[in-house]
Amino acid sequence: MTNWRLPAAVLVLAFLGAAPWLHAQAARRTLYVSALDKAGAPVSDLAPQDIVVREDNVAREVLTVAPAVEPMQIALLVDNSQAAAPFIRDYREALAAFVGALTSGEQPGTRNEVAIITIAERPTIATDYTTDRGALTKSVQRIFSSTDSGTYLLDAIVETSQGITKRRSPRPVIVAIVTEGPELSDRFYQQVLTPLRASGAALHVLVVGRPTNDTPDRAMVISEGPRSTGGQYDALLTSTALTGRLKRLAAELTHQFRVTYSRPQSLIPPERITVSAARPGLTVRGTPVIADREQERP
Repeated sequence: MTNWRLPAAVLVLAFLGAAPWLHAQAARRTLYVSALDKAGAPVSDLAPQDIVVREDNVAREVLTVAPAVEPMQIALLVDNSQAAAPFIRDYREALAAFVGALTSGEQPGTRNEVAIITIAERPTIATDYTTDRGALTKSVQRIFSSTDSGTYLLDAIVETSQGITKRRSPRPVIVAIVTEGPELSDRFYQQVLTPLRASGAALHVLVVGRPTNDTPDRAMVISEGPRSTGGQYDALLTSTALTGRLKRLAAELTHQFRVTYSRPQSLIPPERITVSAARPGLTVRGTPVIADREQERP
């Protein structure tokens, strides 16, 4: 019986020769991450050891963290139904400040594109994606409530998500300002969440007014949609709080981080990607970059 034993030097060379192959099996993936302090303000510093990225509950190695300078494509869904009539004046003030903060050019990188879409009666593009701050401000000032109308939030999310996918927007965000008026979209929540997740957009929902009996499908969308896409849901009892809340959201969006992590190559992409804080006093949310998901497809 022959005893095969290779010299140590041969084993080392064999390992080194395999190293590039092993390295090739690791893929880099990216998240856009919001990091907030205890007061809800964006932090200016974030290190790889401050966060934990998991795919299907498996921790991945965080490689780099850097400020996100890529321009965003923000779809602003505005509820102008009859229920919004008492809030229109506050709407205009809050939305003008929000649009101004996103298109001022003061944040890093190219100015962001913003679209304004009203959702009473049917989703209607008031202003298509543009960096023109003046055009957006004029559009905001032309927002009026529509008499005897309801809200079509779910239809608007579906159509906006499909538009984002068609445009192949690299860093999409959907911000919905809605009231507690009647939801008239005829959609199940799964029909809304599926195209939303496929678009790669982070969904943020701000509901203005006192809570009423919501439809189960809308309630599921405005709670699960933000949670699963790296956005947030907030309820404001008064419209006067909208300006301050949108200013905080603008600060968060314009101070995000681009986080790169490593994962094994696989023909089957993860079903769920989550990011959590490892640093005390920190709150983080993350949105996967959609281009990375497309690379995973066989």
